[in-house]
Amino acid sequence: MLRAFAVWTVWVWGTRIGNVIGDESRSTAFKVIHVVLAVVSVAFAVATWVITRRVRARTALR
Repeated sequence: MLRAFAVWTVWVWGTRIGNVIGDESRSTAFKVIHVVLAVVSVAFAVATWVITRRVRARTALR
């Protein structure tokens, strides 16, 4: 379930950032803030993926 969350987060923010950057009606500040939010969210998703992988590896060894 956590891996699904990570994949979904990356997909949603990837789509969102593509739309935000392509939208010429948005201000530069809006774009910068949303890119920063995307980077932080994707970083959390990657961290979640890595932690889940490590926990599963430890569990498999037992």
